[in-house]
Amino acid sequence: MKSKVEILREKLEEGKLGGGIKRIETQHKKGKLTARERIILLMDQESFEEIGALVIHRTKDFGMDGQLYYGDGVITGYGTVHGRLVYVFAQDFTVFGGALSETHAEKICRIMDMAMKSGAPMIGLNDSGGARIQEGVRSLGGYADIFYRNVQSSGVIPQISAIMGPCAGGAVYSPAMTDFTIMVENSSYMFVTGPNVVKTVTNEEVTSEELGGASTHSTKSGVTHLTATNDMICIEQVKKLLSYMPQNCEDVAPKLQYHLGDETREVLESIVPESANQPYDIRSVIDGICDIDSFFEIHKEFAENIVVGFARIAGRSIGIVANQPMSLAGVLDIKSSVKGARFTRFCDCFNIPLLVLVDVPGFLPGTDQEWNGIITNGAKLLYALSEATVPRVTVITRKAYGGAYDVMNSKHIGADMNYAWPNAEIAVMGAKGASEIIFKNEIAAAENPAKKLLEKETEYAELFANPYTAAERGFIDEVIEPRETRKKLIKTFAMLENKVAKRPRKKHGNIPL
Repeated sequence: MKSKVEILREKLEEGKLGGGIKRIETQHKKGKLTARERIILLMDQESFEEIGALVIHRTKDFGMDGQLYYGDGVITGYGTVHGRLVYVFAQDFTVFGGALSETHAEKICRIMDMAMKSGAPMIGLNDSGGARIQEGVRSLGGYADIFYRNVQSSGVIPQISAIMGPCAGGAVYSPAMTDFTIMVENSSYMFVTGPNVVKTVTNEEVTSEELGGASTHSTKSGVTHLTATNDMICIEQVKKLLSYMPQNCEDVAPKLQYHLGDETREVLESIVPESANQPYDIRSVIDGICDIDSFFEIHKEFAENIVVGFARIAGRSIGIVANQPMSLAGVLDIKSSVKGARFTRFCDCFNIPLLVLVDVPGFLPGTDQEWNGIITNGAKLLYALSEATVPRVTVITRKAYGGAYDVMNSKHIGADMNYAWPNAEIAVMGAKGASEIIFKNEIAAAENPAKKLLEKETEYAELFANPYTAAERGFIDEVIEPRETRKKLIKTFAMLENKVAKRPRKKHGNIPL
């Protein structure tokens, strides 16, 4: 006769096997870790505490009463990552393909509720075929319960989704509402409907990878913020992300120890070319400003004309939004505006100061942009930066033209400190374009129009192609030498550490969507 303790131990051990040894082996053959292995990799050693390990589903239809697995296809619980409390769920593909049932959803909802109450990040390790068809609307209701909690948690606690298997239908909308999504290459997919349904409805022939693989969503749609080559790297990226952010909206990100030394950086003097038309990599400027190897880029392969990511300055976590002259000359377009706006709003939610690096010739012209809504999409970035109450600092490295000058965290939209390098140009447009408009008649009447244009271009550049007119008006707080930038920023962010901003009383704003 088994003792009650032995019965308990047997049940717990059975639960740890998920769908059984054979299915675990199949998971490994695909190069994927099991749900439990993923959690062990994510959490500090022996810190994970499982909740709901003995839950089973309640469905009797379609022979389901004979297929009972402890845990019901999802492992939920809490533990620590780098000593900080986090809550986690990991879907188990070995049990009904990780499909979501009523009880499966209840387990996830319970852990999400606990994360909200405790004010700690919520991590979802998604590996699911979607709704459990045998349960019908109960499964769909479970998804809706999760969606609702995603929305309630948004801006209160960080939410990170790792896509480590297929996600289709309702399963994609929960990750879409979280703060960051990470996909594993060649083993994870996200789509509203799979290739078979696409072929039936639209007659398009497309593979799962082409339709919703990591490459597609990191370059074309921007649905995923990061990609990883395998499960282990994906988990490491989750842990790295967490290190830059606080536990919740009332907290601040952990500050690493840093001893100040000589903070001048001579390398910054030679990055920007003398020619205004010659590109350079803004990442070189970021590396020269930030702590060594601290820059963690987000959305790297999407909308490459803007660079966003986390970094540290003197151990302090900051968010960076920077124009990238290497791609489309750094112009703002639809995708880059949305990318910058989304990242800005995350930083503002979680008290992460913002550094904006500006080298922007304006907005991208053309019918494609206008017809697809560059006006409302460009306004998203303007709105996000205007709304942000965290410390906001701007450095203009080379040029800031037109409306894009306003949008890129200008003094006029509430930036706290604005700096410019000596070669910076702040104007409505470039000298050539401005001269062609202002001196149109004079150039046309000249014996040598080309020579006259060059003459007028030089005249205009001397007047406006510099940061001093803006500095005289107080739109720029200081014109600084590039080598001094890091030193200035360390002092500035320290000065702004206790910034308090009062917003007008309202339910919420109406960001252009």
